[in-house]
Amino acid sequence: MPVKTTKAAAPPPAEALYFQLFNEIGIIAQLSGNRFQKVLPLDLTVAQFTLLNHAVRLGDGWTPARLAAAFQVTKGTMTNTLQKLEAKGFIRIDPDADDARSKRVFLTPSGRSARDAALKALMPELSALPEGFPPALAAEILPALERLRIWLDANR
Repeated sequence: MPVKTTKAAAPPPAEALYFQLFNEIGIIAQLSGNRFQKVLPLDLTVAQFTLLNHAVRLGDGWTPARLAAAFQVTKGTMTNTLQKLEAKGFIRIDPDADDARSKRVFLTPSGRSARDAALKALMPELSALPEGFPPALAAEILPALERLRIWLDANR
């Protein structure tokens, strides 16, 4: 009797693999954003925190239009977020010294404190992660995710 051999399953096409990757990233973003929103202090939204965090990480003094482009939202959406942060005293919006038609967005000391308070509020959520997702695994996948982010940013 001849021996039956089984053919190894062909790997999925690249497009299917990338779809699965982005689908997982999207679900992770949704789940993590919802968890974060639940613990954010000072009536901050995730979008507001993200803008404060951006200013801490990359510096402030950006125009609203440049911020809208960086966050890939409409100018109206960015204006709304900036108005809410300004009303809370977390940013100030000054006229551009070089172009009177434009404005610049600056983080206030209260805004930096709000960002720091949000990070502190998130720490208990993050400290629970090693139970199901060890730090070594996070360190292993982080370079690949950074590489994907860099490519996506460069190829908008």
